[in-house]
Amino acid sequence: MKTKALIKKLHPNVNIPEYKTSGSSGLDLEAFIQKDLIINPKETVLVPTGLSVAIEDHLEIQIRPRSGLAAKNNISVLNTPGTIDSDYRGELKIILYNHGSKEFVVKNEDRIAQMVLVPIIKATFEVVEELPE
Repeated sequence: MKTKALIKKLHPNVNIPEYKTSGSSGLDLEAFIQKDLIINPKETVLVPTGLSVAIEDHLEIQIRPRSGLAAKNNISVLNTPGTIDSDYRGELKIILYNHGSKEFVVKNEDRIAQMVLVPIIKATFEVVEELPE
């Protein structure tokens, strides 16, 4: 299934994410920073991407860790998965956490997370006295 999403570069040098293969479900997000960021052990850093998006209201974007960063460097997205709601128009920023014992350096254009578009089902709740077994 495909959908149209709008993406805005907040700076002309920002790279637009793309699917690397036809079977990819996620798009790699890159850091867009002016100088290197150091993530000390057991600390978090908010990393800008230089991108903002607009998606249809029946979708959300989930921000997920990159398995390579987690396996090799103990770096993960803190609130996994992070949710970008369909009405959010601000810059996408990634909360990275260093689970390791050594500092980790994030450089401009490092692939830091992935985003996946996911359909949303909204419920209408009915208050009941008992729930079915």
